Amino acid sequence: MNDIYRKRLDALQETLSQNGFDACLIMQEENRRYLSGFTGEDNSVDESAGALLIGPKGLILATDSRFELHAIHEAPLFDVHVYKTGLDKDLPELLDRVGARRVAFEETRVSVGRYNAFADALKKSGSSAELVAHEDMTAPMRAVKSADEIQTMREALAIAEAAFSAVKAGLVPGLTEKAIAWEMEKEMRSRGADGLSFPTIVASGPNAALPHAVPSDRKVAPGEPLLIDWGSRYNGYCSDSTRTVVLGSPCDTFKRVFDTLFEAQALAIDAICDGASGKAVDAVARGFIEKTFPDGFGHGLGHGVGLEIHEAPRLSYLKDHTLKAGMVVTVEPGIYLPDWGGIRLENMVLVTENGAEVLNTLDYHDHVVAI
Repeated sequence: MNDIYRKRLDALQETLSQNGFDACLIMQEENRRYLSGFTGEDNSVDESAGALLIGPKGLILATDSRFELHAIHEAPLFDVHVYKTGLDKDLPELLDRVGARRVAFEETRVSVGRYNAFADALKKSGSSAELVAHEDMTAPMRAVKSADEIQTMREALAIAEAAFSAVKAGLVPGLTEKAIAWEMEKEMRSRGADGLSFPTIVASGPNAALPHAVPSDRKVAPGEPLLIDWGSRYNGYCSDSTRTVVLGSPCDTFKRVFDTLFEAQALAIDAICDGASGKAVDAVARGFIEKTFPDGFGHGLGHGVGLEIHEAPRLSYLKDHTLKAGMVVTVEPGIYLPDWGGIRLENMVLVTENGAEVLNTLDYHDHVVAI
């Protein structure tokens, strides 16, 4: 494993040099894990399990006493430094130890308050190190998965799909959205998931018109859409899928919406390949849907999945990313009709040199639950 982390660190240091930096400060949880193997978790945006300092003279993992043994065991390439009164107090000395002068930090992870504390400590110490906000330079590296990462994601997805099949077999009218969401979580955990990729979405009837609905006490009724968006986390990596089913006989609207989305998704997946434009792939599905439902599809078509549930690249009309072999993305067209409900179909797809491989195994056409 150390060889994997050395290779990642070498790639990051090359990127730093290309962008005029000699060091970086890594505080985002997923980036720390990707570069060091340290799995300490941040419980909130203002609470950190630690930071990586990567510079020309060394590698330091700075953390507090709660994580000392954890860090020593998991990140052998890094010198572990335990701070007693906060990272900002020790930062000037640590940056000097790694030979840092112009230091990149993740602009989306370091708060204004934390940056001010860092800057104040550097000023008081007389340090010549300069902290410079920069976009996440680790994101492009993380976007292309290794064979081991892809295998781990397959395992996360297998856990999630087995859980869904078990829950689906027990669906009956009268169950609440909250109860179904709880069953999904129990089934994923019982099958070995570390946890959830995100809080499970269960939305029935009109609630399914809300793409990110929160499960409620509403009871599921026959004939209406029941949308379930869920994912398991396994060894740090996420899965993400959505299925929309119906208890009993689907109405004509359900059939028309479902068939439109099924075809739109298939067309988009056919357009995915190494070198394809994410915006162009989005346009394939969006153009097909808008012929029949002009205002039904509002969100982007998909996103990358990995250590984070939403990461680079994006399949979106808002920003263009070039797809590369080894990326794993969701393809999740949806149509949402106020007062009726909505349907979303989502698969995880691996970009390959020759096209795309759908990682999911659940059959879309098995969406009618007999009652």
